[in-house]
Amino acid sequence: MSVLDRFRLDGKVAIVTGGTRGLGRAMAEGLAEAGADVAVISRNAAQAAGEAETIAAATGRRVRGYGCDVTSQAQVEATVTQIVADLGRVDIVVNNAGINTRGPIDGLTLEQFLEVQAINVTGPWLMCRAVAPYLKGQRGGRIINIGSTLSIIAIADRTPYATSKGAILQMTRALALEWAPYGITVNCIMPGPFGTEMNLSIKNDPAQYAAFVSKVPLGRWGELHEIQGLAVFLASDASSFITGAGITIDGGWTVH
Repeated sequence: MSVLDRFRLDGKVAIVTGGTRGLGRAMAEGLAEAGADVAVISRNAAQAAGEAETIAAATGRRVRGYGCDVTSQAQVEATVTQIVADLGRVDIVVNNAGINTRGPIDGLTLEQFLEVQAINVTGPWLMCRAVAPYLKGQRGGRIINIGSTLSIIAIADRTPYATSKGAILQMTRALALEWAPYGITVNCIMPGPFGTEMNLSIKNDPAQYAAFVSKVPLGRWGELHEIQGLAVFLASDASSFITGAGITIDGGWTVH
């Protein structure tokens, strides 16, 4: 097998949560372009179906959309069961669904803090738990958790998000150890500043945007397509000896 063949995902089925926009949408399309059939998950079933149809038309792969609240154990388990029934198996999971609530700690409510933890931490945990029987049964698979540069550094007024993304990195490490005997790799992508919908409030504020860019050695924010290569790599046989890793994709931001 050539080195480029090891990056192919033909015959694989990938699940991407939060797959209808931003980085999730980019990764879903990238995985499909590499040969995978893809299940796109969103809380909005109609939006998931629409984006799935668009990706399928662009890539020629089987792509299905599913409505699912990742904080609901019952919905996550039912959705995974349906995906396996529809697409035949599951090999790759990208836990991308997430939210960011900003503000000083004394300006936030407990409910706001817990909502971020539920979506950003409980959601990936439930998804990993739901796919466990399938991946362990076939003795192989790829889990890609989406952390953040805030998994390892901090910014003021980000206690909910930073707490959740620190937890995701530790969840990745613990699960990598737990599932290594089954040939399942578990890794964490830690994006820096990308022009996603989540970051529009910063990108549209010239002063805030300039402050962020000043900390990025490459001098700009990331483009959505720039996460695709890393996602395909970690989903493929090319990364077969990498597990428990947290990989930044941030233009050098965390080098400081």
